[in-house]
Amino acid sequence: MSGEAGLLLRLAGPLQSWGERSKFNERDTAPFPTRSGVIGLLACTLGRRRGEDIGDLARLSLTVRADRPGVLLRDLHTVGGGLPARLTVTTAEGKKRPAAAATLLSHRYYLADAVFTAALTGPADVLEVCAAALRTPHWPPYLGRRSCPPEGPLLLGEFDDVHRHLVELPLARARKGTAATVPVVFHGDRPLTHLSPADPGADSGSEAVGQVNDQPLNFHPQRRAYQSRSRYQRTLHLPAERCQGLGADHFKALASYLAPYSPRPEGSPA
Repeated sequence: MSGEAGLLLRLAGPLQSWGERSKFNERDTAPFPTRSGVIGLLACTLGRRRGEDIGDLARLSLTVRADRPGVLLRDLHTVGGGLPARLTVTTAEGKKRPAAAATLLSHRYYLADAVFTAALTGPADVLEVCAAALRTPHWPPYLGRRSCPPEGPLLLGEFDDVHRHLVELPLARARKGTAATVPVVFHGDRPLTHLSPADPGADSGSEAVGQVNDQPLNFHPQRRAYQSRSRYQRTLHLPAERCQGLGADHFKALASYLAPYSPRPEGSPA
């Protein structure tokens, strides 16, 4: 039986940040791309303004492979200092802070040097529109925050059996040691039974690992709304030879893998 058709995205950059519970001065990041973050990325490439309908995008399903989980980084910001009173940070009561208390500290968390591969599945017409927007985005896409642009290719392609490729695609990590397999964590918004393990004996199985509040209903700045959903996780032990290093080595392996699936220019030799 053939698998689901969908899009493969490469979510990589020096920094990325996928907020889960960010409020006021604490801006956290999840250890993986969230549904709200990826749907926001799609809305950005489509040119959707905050508050516009995202119901079609919310119907897409997301499965994420953690090629390289990255390192948690905390950045300390100061906000509101040295400004006239009318421009300082507004309090919860709607007033302005006095000059002596105008400067606030803000802790912002990022994933440094992380790489994820994401599979999107859902209605064919929605996927087609998203693929076109990812190739020629209306606004520059970003990985959770505007200060986190993606590096390298964002859209890897459209595939008939997208989850098979999600498992088989070269890994953006260096091979270490002599073990025949490496553990790779997958995150999903549904049970991950559609993934085929390379080593069934070492498969952790798909399990629900809690609830996350990242199903977006509205991105309007004054009416942001999210819904809770179950989060699923599964660890597969994949062949160690899929670890194709970092930088140029990985890009070469990626290009070689994708070459048979890339559309050829009209009139070019087969």
